[in-house]
Amino acid sequence: MAAPEIRSILLVKTSSLGDVIHNLPVATDIHRHLPGCRIDWLVEESFEHIPRLHPAVSEVIPVAIRRWRKRLLARETWVEIARLRRKLASRHYDLVLDSQGLLKSALLARLARGPHAGYAAAAAREPIAARFYDTTYVIPRNVHAVERNRWLAAAAVGYPPEGRLNYGLRPPALDADWLPPGPYCVLLTATSRDDKLWPESDWLALGRWLHAQGLRALLPGGSAVERARAQRLASGIPDAIAVPPLGLPHLAALLSGARLAVGVDTGLTHLAAAVGTPTLAIYCASVPELTGVLATTPYRNLGAAGAPPSLFLARTAAEALLEEATP
Repeated sequence: MAAPEIRSILLVKTSSLGDVIHNLPVATDIHRHLPGCRIDWLVEESFEHIPRLHPAVSEVIPVAIRRWRKRLLARETWVEIARLRRKLASRHYDLVLDSQGLLKSALLARLARGPHAGYAAAAAREPIAARFYDTTYVIPRNVHAVERNRWLAAAAVGYPPEGRLNYGLRPPALDADWLPPGPYCVLLTATSRDDKLWPESDWLALGRWLHAQGLRALLPGGSAVERARAQRLASGIPDAIAVPPLGLPHLAALLSGARLAVGVDTGLTHLAAAVGTPTLAIYCASVPELTGVLATTPYRNLGAAGAPPSLFLARTAAEALLEEATP
């Protein structure tokens, strides 16, 4: 049983998008075991809309470390920092749980009032972070990041680390007049590093094959470079659409309505799996074993660092996912 004295918890998981998504089941687990507990979340402002989509999260507190670093000498930066300090000092939490395990996240956690908990030095991504917690926990490093977060929360709050994986997201309704009726798939072709990209020729061939299966391909893109790639690929796939710029809540809604999502190593691929869409994750420059897609709905992780999957393997996996998802 969870400790009865815990009535409010601040979760500290600030970035990146994939890491924030990996922490969502923690909110679900805490709410399951402590249904009356208030759960707040400290997160980088770029990703604040993700925990807002979880009904168990009471308040999302945005932080702007990425933006502040670029404008350290600006008066407004220090005004915002002071405002954050006052905000975090205004409420006492029964537990402040940092599942990021970085020095920056540990220092942010210390701004909040209450007992602080996190990974022990042997388990934290940056061992120095453990010096700033009141209580630390040794969580195995050889398990998936989602489970590490869940195990840490279970140990800190005091409930058994069990129960079905549930990201808990509730995307809004999608109002998109540009989206024609009919089944569709989402191709997530953009990622933060060029070495994580899958060849455009393979995307084109996969998109044409998916069209032959009756699925219209939708290709989102955020930056100008990403939107140009999406336009280029959409022009080579029958009936494909380069999706206009969307915020994270509407991207979640778009993904939740797809029959299939295929994406490279990017947070949006994890978002697709988190909203329950059958997801194929393609890895070209990273290892998916501990940080790849993890879900209770059908999914596949293909490829590894320096070993991107072939078109044949991707098409075979996509076909299997579509068959698994068919009622």
